[in-house]
Amino acid sequence: MDLHLGIRQFLDYLTVERGCSPLTVTCYSRYLRRFADWCDPDRGGFPAEYITVDRMRAYRLYLAHFKSSKGTQLKRATQSYHIIAVRALLRYLVVQRDLPTLSPDKVEIPKERARSVSFLTAEQMGRLLASPQISNVVGLRDRAILETLFSTGLRVSELVRLNRDHVDLERKEFAVRGKGDKVRLVFLSDTAAAWLGRYLRTRRDAFRPLFIRYSGSVDARTAGERMRLSSRTVQNIVTKYARRAGLAVQVSPHTLRHSFATDLLIAGADLRSVQEMLGHESIRTTQVYTHVTNRHLRDVHRTFHNRK
Repeated sequence: MDLHLGIRQFLDYLTVERGCSPLTVTCYSRYLRRFADWCDPDRGGFPAEYITVDRMRAYRLYLAHFKSSKGTQLKRATQSYHIIAVRALLRYLVVQRDLPTLSPDKVEIPKERARSVSFLTAEQMGRLLASPQISNVVGLRDRAILETLFSTGLRVSELVRLNRDHVDLERKEFAVRGKGDKVRLVFLSDTAAAWLGRYLRTRRDAFRPLFIRYSGSVDARTAGERMRLSSRTVQNIVTKYARRAGLAVQVSPHTLRHSFATDLLIAGADLRSVQEMLGHESIRTTQVYTHVTNRHLRDVHRTFHNRK
């Protein structure tokens, strides 16, 4: 099978059979396109069966030395994503298409340095949450967004997809569909539920989206779908209030997700429960937070160790 054809079929498989999000499929497409262009620069045809261990070793070397048009090299994590994409392609070709190509088990993933995650302290989080001016509906909306992100650990893409009828403010919980089309239950703190309720009581529209824009023209078609906030807008909202709060660190919606997980672990939550609340498929993804919360051990040591 021609490699380019195999990649197209694999991307279709991710969309139809695996139910992967458009963003995930786009990422795989980008990584695999680079691999195909490297294997077959003239696009004269390259059989997928020609992928070998030596060829993969040469490709890893190529990625290690690759430089963009601006002269920047690929980060180690990005190099790993490229190899992971090729492994996934090989697994599809071997298992789903029964092709005699290289076994994915023979492709090693480059070792990565331990991931570091940024999170806000309780004091920083308090300053951020208090930064919106709540005298108008925009400020109330923004406070509700910040409180919801910190209370639930939602990804920004999950937050902006929420509709008003998704959220049960009485039970303070709702289901969300995350990565891999997996559904999980998330919970609102009393404070977050109160701010959400306060914001929704100011709404005089019948639009479905939970969080809507207040700039530009009003478009009531399709139940106000075009009024829904975008992920980029929410990112800009978080950045704006981080600056207003005087935080000397970069803050994004994902920082609030990290802060949510870190807060739970420091308070004594077990890793498996945090994994479920974050919607991580593998606990290895959640384990990155153990490196962060190890900082908490210093305080434990200082408090309880009997030798000062």
